[in-house]
Amino acid sequence: MTIKKEKKGSLMIYHVDKVITDDKMDALKNTYVKPSQINLIINHDADVYSQEGKLLLRFRKKKLTTNNVNNFYDNVIKFACYKTTNRGSTSGSKKKNVTHNPKIMTNIIGFFDTFSPKQKYLLKQQGKQILDVRECRFNMDNPEKFKKMIPMIEEIDEYYEKYIPENYANQKKKANQTPFKISNTSFTTITTNVNFQTTMHKDKGDDAEGFGNLAVIEKGKYTGGETCLPQYGIGVDVRTGDILYMDVHEWHGNLPIKLIDKDAIRLSVVCYLRYNIWKKTKNKTKKFMIKHNKTIKNLRKK
Repeated sequence: MTIKKEKKGSLMIYHVDKVITDDKMDALKNTYVKPSQINLIINHDADVYSQEGKLLLRFRKKKLTTNNVNNFYDNVIKFACYKTTNRGSTSGSKKKNVTHNPKIMTNIIGFFDTFSPKQKYLLKQQGKQILDVRECRFNMDNPEKFKKMIPMIEEIDEYYEKYIPENYANQKKKANQTPFKISNTSFTTITTNVNFQTTMHKDKGDDAEGFGNLAVIEKGKYTGGETCLPQYGIGVDVRTGDILYMDVHEWHGNLPIKLIDKDAIRLSVVCYLRYNIWKKTKNKTKKFMIKHNKTIKNLRKK
């Protein structure tokens, strides 16, 4: 619910209050956001604060360079369209066995802080015990494609420093302490989602001192998919070239996505630092990382 708004140049500043209580939000955990729960959709440059003055989100239109966006999309989209079952309750599933979850197009790039089931099997089979941090399959198998997608991530990182400087400084300090990160950015990990409506959830595993970074790349026509903070009744219509910085430790999720073109794609790109990667690898050397990555890659050859 908007309690105050003011305009400063092209920027709209909102102060909002909760429209759903904490207890009711707990009960709504991992259910889908409904259009009736959202009374404000933002599609312009905006800062949004809670009634107490806490920054909830900062949204900027048309910031990312077209060439960087296209290179990211062209090199990642095939991988991003692989279907996985690893998002659990965020995909609306109540199954304890992840193999029984719905198959959705969600994948990770960069580094992760647990091994895949196959890697766990191979490590056990080969009697190896190593640090449970891994290079993701995309950059392991496609180093040239990984290199070509990095400029967009570096651009997101630069705007992160500009628009959310305090959180950025805390996160970048951690990133500088580990070689297990993406280029010279403050990120260890990227999650890609294709046409995926997430349920209402709070992010776990990322750096609590950081802030969420979200970009979207579109191909074809669709409606919906707005990224929402349902407890406050607000949503943001993120489109190609836009950047949304959001407190992902607040309840958030997406509105339903309706494809107008049957092959339309809404690729969302979420960049963050995984806390356990930093915790497990801080002060490790680049030499250690190269040797560690080689050990993991060679698991498949034995």
